[in-house]
Amino acid sequence: MSETYSAAARALNEKVRLVQDFPEKGILFEDLTPVLADAEAFQAVVDGLAKACEDLGAEMIGGLDARGFLLGSAVAYKLGVGILAIRKKGKLPPPVLTQEYTLEYGSAALEIPGEGVDIKGKRIVLVDDVLATGGTLYGAKLLLESAGAKVAGNVVVLEVNGLAGRERLADVPLVVLNQAAATD
Repeated sequence: MSETYSAAARALNEKVRLVQDFPEKGILFEDLTPVLADAEAFQAVVDGLAKACEDLGAEMIGGLDARGFLLGSAVAYKLGVGILAIRKKGKLPPPVLTQEYTLEYGSAALEIPGEGVDIKGKRIVLVDDVLATGGTLYGAKLLLESAGAKVAGNVVVLEVNGLAGRERLADVPLVVLNQAAATD
């Protein structure tokens, strides 16, 4: 078992705040805010994410709006690679590349700059905080592939079980940080 993954798992177990019945009754919300606010816990999580991204051969990190920006930026800095902010629709100036995708409650769209950033042929690892249904990560994958990039994997901190996100992303490697210590 990797000490890097073990340290991240310990930090998550100690610092994640569990909130019952949020955002609605019957849901247990895992709040990462205390993890991000604690210097040692944040460092342990970033180190774990960086190890996973490095193992997947990341040449660039794709950070998903919004906590994926925060986590992905720290990972990219640690690895000495660039970060591509994958934004929600309407947040970037034109020209943009857009990908619509479906969610459990409707549809949404993601965008990246249409010029000024060349990602053709790059191995990009997507970083986000939580995997639920997998809709956003899947949409980001389609968007990056349409721009000529290769999505080398998905790396997330937490996974909400029972929502089939893992199955939706089955065509690329997935690392869930709070589970990686158990499987490493």
